[in-house]
Amino acid sequence: MLKLILSLIILLCVSFAKDQAKFVQTEYKKPFRVVYELFLDHPEKLRVALGWISNVIFVLTNPPYNFGLEDIDIVVVSHGREIPVFAKENQGKYSDVVERLESLSFYGVKFKLCRMALVQLYGYSEKDIYPFVETVPSAITEIAHWQHMGYALLIPMVFEIRN
Repeated sequence: MLKLILSLIILLCVSFAKDQAKFVQTEYKKPFRVVYELFLDHPEKLRVALGWISNVIFVLTNPPYNFGLEDIDIVVVSHGREIPVFAKENQGKYSDVVERLESLSFYGVKFKLCRMALVQLYGYSEKDIYPFVETVPSAITEIAHWQHMGYALLIPMVFEIRN
């Protein structure tokens, strides 16, 4: 009798099972706060990493969420080999990336560069960097600060696909 009942339960479960994944519309809450840590091993990878930032803005500002830009707070802290992209002298080489960076700043994204890396590793100062960027004493300390303020930490992982 127990086997019969278990068999019926299994049969019912199988008959109601779906053959595809289920879409879930997560209910994201305002304000939406993110701090991105950029520590890339090549400046070119910044192109891909910016997609992570654009994705959050796109999803949240479109239906069904329709967040206003005042509901989204994004801080980007950079301290890797992508730093030369932020230098005015490299504008010609990275003009498309700089346009995307500046465009994201118009959406309220705050870009912060580690001053230690900027000065000690690259020999730049604030005068060498675009005006939509701020420098901070230390990327690591800055990231911890934003996390203490309740921001979620996202670290874009940009991999090279090799055959």
